[in-house]
Amino acid sequence: MPDGQAIDWQIETAAARIEAVLAARGLISGEQLERVRRLQAAPAQGGKAPAGVPGERADRIAAKLGLVTERDLALAYAAVLGSAVVASDEFPPAPVAADRLRAPFLAQHRLLPLAETDDALTVAMADPFEERTVNALGFAMGKRILRRAAVPADIEAAHARLYGAQGQAAPEMDEHADERGDEDHDADLARLKDLASEAPVIRLVNGLITRAVEMGASDIHIEAADARLRLRYRIDGALREMEPPPARLKSAVVSRVKIMAKLNIAERRLAQDGRIRLTVRGRDVDFRVSTTPSIHGESVVLRILDRGSLALEFDALGFDPGDLARFRAVLAKPHGIVLVTGPTGSGKTTTLYTALKELNLPDRKILTVEDPVEYTLDRVNQVQVQPQIGLTFASALRSFLRQDPDIIMIGEIRDLETAQIAVQAALTGHLVLSTVHTNDAASAMTRLMDMGIEDYLLTSTVTGVVGQRLVRCLCPSCREPYAAPPQLAERMRAAGLDAPDGVALFRPAGCPACAGTGYSGRTMILEVLQMTDALRPMVRRHADARDIQAAAVSEGMQTMFAHGLRKALAGITSVEEVARVIQDA
Repeated sequence: MPDGQAIDWQIETAAARIEAVLAARGLISGEQLERVRRLQAAPAQGGKAPAGVPGERADRIAAKLGLVTERDLALAYAAVLGSAVVASDEFPPAPVAADRLRAPFLAQHRLLPLAETDDALTVAMADPFEERTVNALGFAMGKRILRRAAVPADIEAAHARLYGAQGQAAPEMDEHADERGDEDHDADLARLKDLASEAPVIRLVNGLITRAVEMGASDIHIEAADARLRLRYRIDGALREMEPPPARLKSAVVSRVKIMAKLNIAERRLAQDGRIRLTVRGRDVDFRVSTTPSIHGESVVLRILDRGSLALEFDALGFDPGDLARFRAVLAKPHGIVLVTGPTGSGKTTTLYTALKELNLPDRKILTVEDPVEYTLDRVNQVQVQPQIGLTFASALRSFLRQDPDIIMIGEIRDLETAQIAVQAALTGHLVLSTVHTNDAASAMTRLMDMGIEDYLLTSTVTGVVGQRLVRCLCPSCREPYAAPPQLAERMRAAGLDAPDGVALFRPAGCPACAGTGYSGRTMILEVLQMTDALRPMVRRHADARDIQAAAVSEGMQTMFAHGLRKALAGITSVEEVARVIQDA
């Protein structure tokens, strides 16, 4: 058989195996795969198919369409190769075979040599099944090529660290620029702007942003330290230390982010806020950027608002059927106040957006006032507060009442004035949705009374309160079963669960799929308190939040703790994770 046919046969076999792995892991559905195959078989017509799609492998087309992430592809490639995805600590501290392999070639084909022996070269590859590239490497090196699958963003970050500007040392930055005299400041600023606009820095910043989106991070923390730059991603609610950019590029990296966010790079003494909108791997992603000065330089946080990954469905958020029925009953009321409570980062805004999506019918006018507007919703009039020009929650709400709305959403009730206008709106026939910061649903009543809202107004307007937390989900690939100890089973029974002694629970173990954490993704645990005739007298006599909660439980409310234990029994999360977020163990 001619060599060309042999290569085609290998590619076809690899492609089929990759498709099988993606389908087996639930990363691509049969309907999506059929759509990909139609594009693969038919030539582009009228520019409707993405560039380069016809005739390409199905997994590559799926990635271009945004159906799978490049991290998913790397895991599938590694499974076909029978190895693990290259971890960040496996990339070498210095370039391998730098005298025989040029950096531009490696960057173009997204390769990075990992190790070399007398007869073989191990290479991290974004696509280990690109046979022409493997053949070219083997010819150039005169050795066998051992392929390893790696996430493209990880390769790009390691390449930037090892090779800098096309294999040359990355430009040096003066770490003491801020200590120079005023007459040198303009020259330093111009040099910094030029450096931040150079290709190596642009690739470096784009790479760390892309890697964060691929890993499902919610925030990117770029923090100035004494002699280095610290890079951390918040994934599933926990910060993870990542390989940082070179220390010499500390100022350039921060300046590049500020340029992207249209901030003033000359202002390093005051905090600044901005926004970035990018298309990352075919998905539109917004970033909220915040800079703050520190003793070692500016620190930057990018909040990732990935609209493509936002699932505005109650089932996807983690609602149980019983809790969902109670919440929908509250939302079905024509007027009143519906509150969502919990600490920062507990998913309150996502719950409100999901509720608005369900309420968003053509015959209803919906107005929102938010700080900030995180996601845009069709047919919803959304207002961003701007205190510097007097556009506060309270002033926006006063104007809303003259706009003839049916439903009003307030990002957060922070003060008495906002709370009073919300109560007034509810009393005049509007449905008001908002959030407050309390530990549980029952505490929302006492918080509003502490603000100064009269008890009789609360009982007349508040129709329901959702208290919620986010817990990490156990990695399905490595979770370990174990028998619950008798005291834990007893506590579950006290919470109203069917938990005999020795009932099976699960705990995290750690594997390459979850980066060794034992957890992957998050889900919600919640409680839904409905204002009933039994609770109203308790609120009017200023009963303690614990007493209100006990009365609500007696009427059928499931507490957050009980909801969390149910998810632990189902193997979705661990008891330790529930205890961590509830702090009730």
